[in-house]
Amino acid sequence: MRTRCGRWAVCALLAAAPVAAHAQGAAQAIFDRAVADFEAGRIEEATAGFDTVAELLPQQAPRLWQRGIALYYAERYGDCREMFESHRTVNPNDVENAAWHFICVARAESPAAAEAALLPVGPDSRVPMREIYALYRGDLTPADVMEAAGDRPSGRFYAHLYLGLYYEALGRTDEAYEQIELAADSQYARAGGYMHMVAEVHLALLQR
Repeated sequence: MRTRCGRWAVCALLAAAPVAAHAQGAAQAIFDRAVADFEAGRIEEATAGFDTVAELLPQQAPRLWQRGIALYYAERYGDCREMFESHRTVNPNDVENAAWHFICVARAESPAAAEAALLPVGPDSRVPMREIYALYRGDLTPADVMEAAGDRPSGRFYAHLYLGLYYEALGRTDEAYEQIELAADSQYARAGGYMHMVAEVHLALLQR
């Protein structure tokens, strides 16, 4: 989940779409507005915008992982699950995709069902993605993930974020809040990029 152009715009998504220039421009404008809505915590408006982009560019819809994240916060867990299953067809190595799929299934059904349905992934070299995946699979502990994260800001950011989401999926709300609050800290803004913004939105929603 690292494709960005400009601030948050997914230029590769629109550039690859076999549609007229005016349609690309319209989709980009709607996408940008959806991201702005999401960043402001307007989840319903954001999901509506991302849905529209997917309708305008159906061949590129599997690449819209931002839509999947928004669907989670909109509590549309079935659609969220389908989005990340679709995204795997174009991004099969991404542990983050499997993690978001896990939490959507956990909220829709149960953590046990989420573990059973955990999407397979290929090699993801980012630290500590392998350990995060092993945690969600039930093979490692949160302490193992933090140890693997080391001292690099990017490693610690992703560890905090995906531990927070994992705890939320398990219903361990206090631990989830603690980890999301750490992930949302401004020191991780550069390391986390779009995902740091997601952590900030998540924290703001928890604080409402």
